[in-house]
Amino acid sequence: MSTLHMTMLAPFLLAILVPFLYKFVRSLHVGWFVLPLPIALFIYFLSYMDEVRKYEVVRATMPWIPSLDISFDAYVDGLSLLFALLITGIGSLVVLYSIYYLQKEKEQLGNFYVYLLLFMGAMLGIVLSDHLIALYVFWELTSISSFLLIAYWYKRDRSRYGAQKSMFITMFGGLLMLGGFVALAIAGGTYSVRELMQASLTEHALFIPALFLILFGAFTKSAQFPFYIWLPDAMEAPTPVSAYLHSATMVKAGIYLIARLTPIFAVSSLWVWTVALVGLVTLFWASFLASKQTDLKAILAYSTVSQLGLITSLLGVGGLAFHYDWMEENLFMVAVLAAIFHLFNHATFKGSLFMVVGIVDHETGTRDIRRLGGLMTIMPITFTIALIGSLSMAGLPPFNGFLSKEMFFTAMLRAKDVQAWAVILPVVAWVASIFTFLYSVLLVSRTFFGTYKPHLLEKEAHEAPLGMLVAPIVLASLVVVIGIVPNVLSHSVLGPAVYAVLYGLFAPNEQIDIYISHWHGFTPELFMTIGVLLFGMLLYRTFSKWSGLYNRLSERMSLNFVYDQSFIWMERGSQSLMSRIMTGSMRTYLMYIFTASVALLLFTVGLKKQWHIDLSHLAPVRVYEIVLAVAMVVATATTVVAKSRLTAIVSLGAVGYGVALFFVLFRAPDLALTQLVIETISAALFLLCFYHLPKFSQKQESVGFHLGNAFISIAVGVTVSVIAFLAYAGKHFDSISQYYVDNTYEKAAGKNMVNVILVDFRGFDTLFEICVLAIAALGIYAMVKLRLAKEDEK
Repeated sequence: MSTLHMTMLAPFLLAILVPFLYKFVRSLHVGWFVLPLPIALFIYFLSYMDEVRKYEVVRATMPWIPSLDISFDAYVDGLSLLFALLITGIGSLVVLYSIYYLQKEKEQLGNFYVYLLLFMGAMLGIVLSDHLIALYVFWELTSISSFLLIAYWYKRDRSRYGAQKSMFITMFGGLLMLGGFVALAIAGGTYSVRELMQASLTEHALFIPALFLILFGAFTKSAQFPFYIWLPDAMEAPTPVSAYLHSATMVKAGIYLIARLTPIFAVSSLWVWTVALVGLVTLFWASFLASKQTDLKAILAYSTVSQLGLITSLLGVGGLAFHYDWMEENLFMVAVLAAIFHLFNHATFKGSLFMVVGIVDHETGTRDIRRLGGLMTIMPITFTIALIGSLSMAGLPPFNGFLSKEMFFTAMLRAKDVQAWAVILPVVAWVASIFTFLYSVLLVSRTFFGTYKPHLLEKEAHEAPLGMLVAPIVLASLVVVIGIVPNVLSHSVLGPAVYAVLYGLFAPNEQIDIYISHWHGFTPELFMTIGVLLFGMLLYRTFSKWSGLYNRLSERMSLNFVYDQSFIWMERGSQSLMSRIMTGSMRTYLMYIFTASVALLLFTVGLKKQWHIDLSHLAPVRVYEIVLAVAMVVATATTVVAKSRLTAIVSLGAVGYGVALFFVLFRAPDLALTQLVIETISAALFLLCFYHLPKFSQKQESVGFHLGNAFISIAVGVTVSVIAFLAYAGKHFDSISQYYVDNTYEKAAGKNMVNVILVDFRGFDTLFEICVLAIAALGIYAMVKLRLAKEDEK
């Protein structure tokens, strides 16, 4: 196992130890034992910077399931390194923040850090995996671990609701994505992402289905429209989880997948415009809804959705690089550069803002902006961090969000020249940016400006302790530093990541020339930014006059209403269906089973056109065999029409003993003895059970119902007989019985072939059958004891 594999598995290994640490080390916050790991992983991934800066790829492979061609392949390039650094770097700050946010006396910290480490490990697995199946395994692990984190305060209804909602939507998309992965692997002949990038797949029939199935998975995970509804409800998680989930992990997984597979799918215009338009719709709609929220975390949740839409739209537009002659001016590279740069910027300012909201909630007891206000002088450090993060999110200079927002406008303006209708792209981007500015201003002004309202707060507001402020200060400092000297990332982080997303368009190891600056002259992008500022301030000043528009949006028309109602409709529909078909009658259930079996078997045979029956090789039927078969038929008919339970049991036993005689005639004495024992025991048990049942009385039923039963019975008999004849006539392989003849004595040292098969060759089958019988016996014993106990109580 390579060092790279060990780093991917390290969080899982530590997660195993955390419960023991939590149990035996009570004097110290367990977070201090967890913190060294993400720091060490961050430093370790920094060591790859030299290779990645040269556009080299570090690979490591390890067999996993060789028989299915599934291996645990990992590699580090510019894109995966960027995500790995975000996951471990911000993960370190989140763990440090959680140490001061979560009190060890009141919280189940063992559970929290186990879930957090599982989450971290799963995200590292996603961004470092080269094999699609391994990537999918880690993908679903993020859904499970995020479910556990969101439901951390599981006694709260909203926490359970948010966790279930997130897992249902993301796992639904994940299953569709798995189908897309399989289709893509069939089309390309490999599960390796690196190898698929070098294959020509556009002409394959499965290329388009794989494209849309994979996009479903990416859109659900990254909360794109219309699947974004799970993300605002995920804010019920503790604030450290929200900061981690919204800035660097869960929601960025879908972004990573789109970026990683761009070299494979961007050759299709369906991919380009689907990703671009879905991203823009998400950006606009979420930014519009964010402005009406009154909960600070809800504002940030919707802002996350809108920012994810912005990055997604940029990746879509960046895919145009695979369609047009762009190399001279790098027309669409700016879109990919903007996406990568804003992804980094968003992690810094959104992580700091979530931590600020956690501080406000922790020190005042509320996140409701209607109860907050005037905290600027009381919490000056928190205010400064919030101001920096909000202005960066709004896209104002001199912060890093301004630089990537300018690139965003540039990309949208260039995209409008590709298609006539694409002129809507910069328009929608500009309008959505106005609302982005609006909710950024509302976030700061409603919390820190205005009148202080101590009577509405659960606690007396005060500044947070230094330990809780360290993490957001680090992130806010990055916002400022990167805004002032952005090119510190150009060749070390951004260039290699852009090279990975646009893989195949550059010569091997070709260096990408990237230079980021604040001033480009009086360009359309500058005037768009000025327009955002002016119209955003106008909307802010007149917010009370037009915000009633939100009340006109009917809740019954929202996607959340559709989601909630769908479960109600499904529950009602299932209850209605079950009340009709689940009658409590065993005979009815057997009719369902037999009818479905007959229909499926005959349909399959007809579909495959395998009606050939050859009876020429059958042994001749002897007279006494005919007599025995007729006797069994008569006994069977007697069992059905008998009006006495004793008669029915005896006639049913006669059928079983007839089968035993057939085994004797066919020279299978072991089977005959087994059949005799089973029939004897069954008859005894039947007599014992029926002895305690009420007196038997045969109810008169309609002739039609009897005819239906007779028809199904005949159909089952005919179908089984036809299948048996078809199986006999359609033998394509030698019988396996010869294997047992040749190996029973040699390999198992036994002369009785049937016993050896049951005990040795198929020993596990026999063991599990015994276990099933033992479980059934225990169940019957428990029910008998309960019944006797109830009778004693009476």
